[in-house]
Amino acid sequence: MRFALLVLMLLPGLLSAAEIETGDPALDAAFAQIMDNDFDVKAQGVDALVASGHPKAVELLNGLQDGSLRRYTRTDRLVWAIDGDAGYAIRDVFSGEDLGVESSRKVRKLPINNTVRGRIDAALASLDLNSPDPARRLAAVGAMLAKPDPAAIPQLRTLLASETDPAVRALTEIALAVSRLGNSDADERLAAVDALAGRLEPTVRNALQATADHDADPAVREAAQHQLNLIQQQVDHYALLETLFFGLSAGSVLVLAAIGLAITFGVMGVINMAHGELIMLGAYTTYLIQQAMPSLPGVSLLLAIPAAFVVSGLAGIGIERGVIRFLYGRPLETLLATFGISLVLQQLVRTLISPQNVPVENPEFMSGLWQINPVLSLTYNRLYIFVFSLIVFAALFMVLKKTRLGLEVRAVAQNRAMARAMGVRSARVDALTFGLGSGIAGVAGVALSQLTNVGPNLGQSYIVDSFMVVVFGGVGNLWGTLVAGLSLGVANKILEPWSGAVLAKILVLVFIILFIQKRSRGLFPQKGRAAEG
Repeated sequence: MRFALLVLMLLPGLLSAAEIETGDPALDAAFAQIMDNDFDVKAQGVDALVASGHPKAVELLNGLQDGSLRRYTRTDRLVWAIDGDAGYAIRDVFSGEDLGVESSRKVRKLPINNTVRGRIDAALASLDLNSPDPARRLAAVGAMLAKPDPAAIPQLRTLLASETDPAVRALTEIALAVSRLGNSDADERLAAVDALAGRLEPTVRNALQATADHDADPAVREAAQHQLNLIQQQVDHYALLETLFFGLSAGSVLVLAAIGLAITFGVMGVINMAHGELIMLGAYTTYLIQQAMPSLPGVSLLLAIPAAFVVSGLAGIGIERGVIRFLYGRPLETLLATFGISLVLQQLVRTLISPQNVPVENPEFMSGLWQINPVLSLTYNRLYIFVFSLIVFAALFMVLKKTRLGLEVRAVAQNRAMARAMGVRSARVDALTFGLGSGIAGVAGVALSQLTNVGPNLGQSYIVDSFMVVVFGGVGNLWGTLVAGLSLGVANKILEPWSGAVLAKILVLVFIILFIQKRSRGLFPQKGRAAEG
């Protein structure tokens, strides 16, 4: 029993007495310290490993950090160990020789604590600071910024003196200033606070907040709090800009969804409850084209725009010629008939394609974020859709203002009887107008497919909002639709943070009801005898 206790007491010393044999004297000396029981000595061993300049230093430090670097007790060699069902698969670190599978007792970890881990992080960052790759230098400075240390100031100053990459220089200046906040000299800390003025990075704000809360010098605390207040004003400003962007992007979707409805409702006076399903057909057209060419999502999206216009446009002409033209002047019957058509189209999609939602892949150019600064980023898909909605609006505006069809549409919208008396074939105009509005709805479906999953109920989410946009903007007025759609999108996004999404929609609806009570024909009322009658 006494012998066993003696062995247990001597075991750590016996383990530490084992020496790693690497074939390189500098590495041998470094790992002799890393194998020591004293963690301070281990940390010195990390520094010695970096100073050795060995080409595998970074790899060895990473292995020490994640535990994949181990000591093979049979030969005192360093090995890479991968845990498996039968044990650890090991191979020699330097020769790459496969040494088979061993139990955990034969493959010992090199124990480290948080202090040593911190020293390894600093060592890795130090090695990367001298890398010829700017991306690695930027990552290294970022790691040092995440864990600021006054001891890193000389390294950062050395890097700053020779750095040519603008991004690395800017981040190095920030990391240097944050590290100086830990300096023992109050004047140095004050200079560091001034150097961080206007910096929006979260790490900077956290460091200034810690300084404002805990610094021993009242002048430093006051300066840090002053800079924090100025930075917060900028953050609030950019948060408002981000809210406006999301509001405009949401509004642009409403404009796309409502602009076709504005044409058909304004010219024909038809309450088309199947308008949402025409949007859905455009989205499914996008999905089917992408399924036909899955390796080219960008090309398929561009092809889907004219294809969705044609598919939804032909469907709209078919609905007008087959049903609606028999119901002019009977709004209730028209509403019920188009509602029935919407149910038929939903069931048709469920039967022919899928009752479940289907995903449409975003092309590469629409994926990701445009990072303007650390607190303001814009998603590419919403940015493209906003621009796309403006292009569709401009194209439709030119069609209605510069073409014969547009002239006839405006004539019928202002005074149908007079237009017919002047030789305008109103039945043809009705069909083409309904097809044009339906085609625009299909194009809206292409845009929506990039924001959400495509499903049979996709259009139902936008039909009520589309009618609200049309009524608020003024029936049949394109400018009114644009202004109303963007305004309602912004209003929703401004209200959502403090009222919630559902209550925000209710408040907007209440506003529109009160607005219509005072201005019954919307923001931009339609002109003409028919409109006044």
